Amino acid sequence: MDPVLASAIFVLGLAFGSFLNVCIYRLPRDLSVVRPRSACPGCEQPIRAYDNIPVLSWLILRGRCRNCKTYISPRYLIVEVLTGAIFLACYAHFGATLATLKYCAFGFLLLGLIFTDAETQLLPDKMTLPGLALGLVFSLVVPVNDLASQLLPGLVSLPVSSDVSWHLLSLVDAVLGAIVGASFIYGAGAIYLRARGVEGMGFGDVKLMAMVGAFLGAKLTIFTLFSASIAGSLFGGSTVLAVWIKRTRRRMKRHHESAGEARRRAWESAAIALRRHQMPFGVFLGSMAMVALFYGNSFLRWYWGLL
Repeated sequence: MDPVLASAIFVLGLAFGSFLNVCIYRLPRDLSVVRPRSACPGCEQPIRAYDNIPVLSWLILRGRCRNCKTYISPRYLIVEVLTGAIFLACYAHFGATLATLKYCAFGFLLLGLIFTDAETQLLPDKMTLPGLALGLVFSLVVPVNDLASQLLPGLVSLPVSSDVSWHLLSLVDAVLGAIVGASFIYGAGAIYLRARGVEGMGFGDVKLMAMVGAFLGAKLTIFTLFSASIAGSLFGGSTVLAVWIKRTRRRMKRHHESAGEARRRAWESAAIALRRHQMPFGVFLGSMAMVALFYGNSFLRWYWGLL
């Protein structure tokens, strides 16, 4: 890597991370991301330009407003650093190419959606739908070497050496990925609704996976879906287990119940809490899409080598 270019890309990522914080806060509230300028949520005073420098301002002010000393969430710092790191990782992985631009945009959108879903359990259309369109457009200039080109070479009848067929095949891969991702989530949500009588996943997750599919293609979209399901299941299971253990100990201490009775009643309580708790699945989908971006193909090559 060129150290000067790498440093510039990282700083650019920090700046985009600062803007992403604005999107995370305002888009779920249907507010403009352009006006008014950033202000303190406590005293509502506009933030001065020298107090709005990515990372440095938060560290210098120790996470507090200069005027009213209102606490400012470390999320602002974390998002800025992560955005810079993603931009730098894309440059390190793809070099000074259009692919870096494509996947920097993808990482920017994913990170914003992950944090928005974690905070509000919403996935704004103003990020997912433009992201879907952007992924399809990028497929025409950055090839999606994916499931359709590897397993369905006859899907497009034009010669592979033809420039026209290259662009068409890449677009087909992107469209197929969007359809696979959206259809899987929509189908899983419909099945859950029929089985449990409550909504399991909303249309935000459907649009998120359509965007992921447009950027990554069908193969890595399938990888994202299954790895996110595993990650979500492990998180949900470990959360229930932790709640069960905590409530068992509390019942034994407060109510002087036997270990068996405390475990039984604590398990019933933990199961009810799980049914009522809405887990932001978009966090896992977005995180695993990020993993798929950098390591998905390597993992699949390793896995297929075992078969």
